[in-house]
Amino acid sequence: MRIILLGTPGGGKGTQAKLICEHFDIPHISTGDIFRGKIKEGTPEGKEISEYTGKGQLVPDRLTIALVEERLKKDDCKKGFLLDGFPRDEKQAQALDVIMNNKHEQINFVFLIDVPKEIIIDRILGRRVCPKCGESYHVKYNPPKESGSCDVCGTSLIHRADDQEDIILDRLAIYNRSTEPILKFYEEKGILHKIKGDGRIPEIFAQISGVLSKTQ
Repeated sequence: MRIILLGTPGGGKGTQAKLICEHFDIPHISTGDIFRGKIKEGTPEGKEISEYTGKGQLVPDRLTIALVEERLKKDDCKKGFLLDGFPRDEKQAQALDVIMNNKHEQINFVFLIDVPKEIIIDRILGRRVCPKCGESYHVKYNPPKESGSCDVCGTSLIHRADDQEDIILDRLAIYNRSTEPILKFYEEKGILHKIKGDGRIPEIFAQISGVLSKTQ
């Protein structure tokens, strides 16, 4: 079971990725996690990644694709995986096809979690994150047990500086422009599934698991 999960910033993609991977026992492969891991290890790739992210630039395709390919070669990916944050454009989607063909495998499912713009803005404006362990909460939909503190480690939650409406709208516009060709790419392959993402977390997961369970 090889899955790509697509969704706008604030669309609940991370939450659904965690649920899918736990339920179907497959690794969650996030480019963000890969980048952070390389930076923490102090590898040459990590230093290069830091140079780009430190300037607010995207990590180039050359490096991103190579690191994803390296990750997909690990033993835990033999029974499947979920890709989160990759591919982010058509060039990366085509590169992933080459990687899969070289492994004599193919992507089985591409899910787009589709959420109306107004709901995304509401979700992001109310989002609070733990700067220590990375857990995410929402003041209205998923509040911590103790107001303002992380349930996992007790650290004070923060409202990210870029979680502002004007920045959100810019990010959505950029995301939509880059994602449109990917959606067409996978729709033509017949593996794209659009999921209504404006419901509750269990309802969204039920839609996804319903599609996946049909192949079990």
